[in-house]
Amino acid sequence: MTHIPGSDRSQLLLLPEAIDDYVSDDNPVRFVDAFVDALDLKAAGFARVEAKATGRPGYAPGDLLKLYIYGYLNRIQSSRRLEREANRNIELMWLIGRLAPDFKTIADFRRDNGPAIRAACAQFMGLCRQFDLFTRAVVAIDGSKFKAVNNRDKNFTVNKVAKRIEQVEASIARYLSALDQADRQDNDLAKAKAPRLKEKIEGLRRQMQSLKEMEKQVEAAPDKQVSLTDPDARSMATSGKGTGIVGYNVQIAVDAEHHLIVAHEVINDGTDRGQLAFMGRKALEAIEGEEVTVLADRGYYSGEEVLACEGTGVLPRVPKTMTSGKDKLGFFTIRDFIYDADNDNYICPAGERLTKGKARSDRQDNIDHYRNLTACSSCALKHKCTPMKHKRVKRWEHEDVLDKMQTALDRMPDAMTIRRQTVEHPFGTLKAWMGSTHFLTRTLGKVKTEMSLQVLAYNMKRMINIVGIKSLMGAITACAPPATS
Repeated sequence: MTHIPGSDRSQLLLLPEAIDDYVSDDNPVRFVDAFVDALDLKAAGFARVEAKATGRPGYAPGDLLKLYIYGYLNRIQSSRRLEREANRNIELMWLIGRLAPDFKTIADFRRDNGPAIRAACAQFMGLCRQFDLFTRAVVAIDGSKFKAVNNRDKNFTVNKVAKRIEQVEASIARYLSALDQADRQDNDLAKAKAPRLKEKIEGLRRQMQSLKEMEKQVEAAPDKQVSLTDPDARSMATSGKGTGIVGYNVQIAVDAEHHLIVAHEVINDGTDRGQLAFMGRKALEAIEGEEVTVLADRGYYSGEEVLACEGTGVLPRVPKTMTSGKDKLGFFTIRDFIYDADNDNYICPAGERLTKGKARSDRQDNIDHYRNLTACSSCALKHKCTPMKHKRVKRWEHEDVLDKMQTALDRMPDAMTIRRQTVEHPFGTLKAWMGSTHFLTRTLGKVKTEMSLQVLAYNMKRMINIVGIKSLMGAITACAPPATS
């Protein structure tokens, strides 16, 4: 018995093999080729779609876009690695016709065509709609923090600067004490030690001067934060206590049925509180439906955001955030007071009705107050209700919108389970593809382009698994404009 033998490297072939023989009909690279060829690159905004009449010829933007999509599909995001792959990867040789652009040309294409690349990536949703993949019209949204190029030591906030100044002051005091001790000692070791201590003190004083200047810059910054390497990156808290990263907040909306990322955005705000309506509208535009149900966790709960969704076709389902902490103190919470919409009053745990008080003429807010002064005076449950003289229940003037959302959420008992199963897996996949490292590009616009390529690669793989290469190729061919002679 022998092992399977390989071909003889020196064997001459009568008919040389073509590169096309090495790329099977169901290879994803054929789908990438057909997808880009079907795009209207000029309408998307790509530069140099039409070659200039004079000067040195450049690479066609379609070829460079194919190169990048292939790279992100195969976890090759670096321009230098793409340069190497173009010279040795048989699939890339087939895809871009044995072109071998240098790494700077590749990187410049991504840098100079950011909006066009994002527009081209967004067009993939049109292909998804052709297969009626969004019939349920339910999406889950969430945000996750991704690292930026910026190191934590190169990011400054008010607290960070104050803490570093305090540390430097303590170090200066320690070295001055050591220098004073060395001056009082009359030996060779002390004499040799003194110049080094003076040098360290001088260095610390220069560092202190730099920190004082940085303190002024931080105070002058709109959000009291300065990042040196990537000016748009921001310090953001993460779930672990005492942890945090300098990076960006990536928002995604994921289809609950097929787990496709229908919409995404990159922001440098560390909280999700103000993103509910915005991401809901982006998801609705992507699926081109009349309504979309949006599932989100408590981090998105905001009365103003829920109100902003009203009448737009976005139907939010967000559990209410309970922040009072009164239940831990043994007091009743707002959940124990039942609102009677017909009579516009609250029924307290003792069965008494709390009615709306008259609004003051100088009222500045939109909060109504409900109370029952008579009942509270002699109530047997008052010790569990409030330490104040009378109990007051506050109600936002648009609270009915929140009540309607809560009623709808109560009819979906598995909503938060669906949300978790839908939206958290894509984030884990994207971070694994990136190698659990930082973005390769700097500034918000370029990071958005990088994330769009990641999302496109993720959606392409999902579509290939759901529909198959041949069906996708057929759909692209059917929608391609007729060839002109």
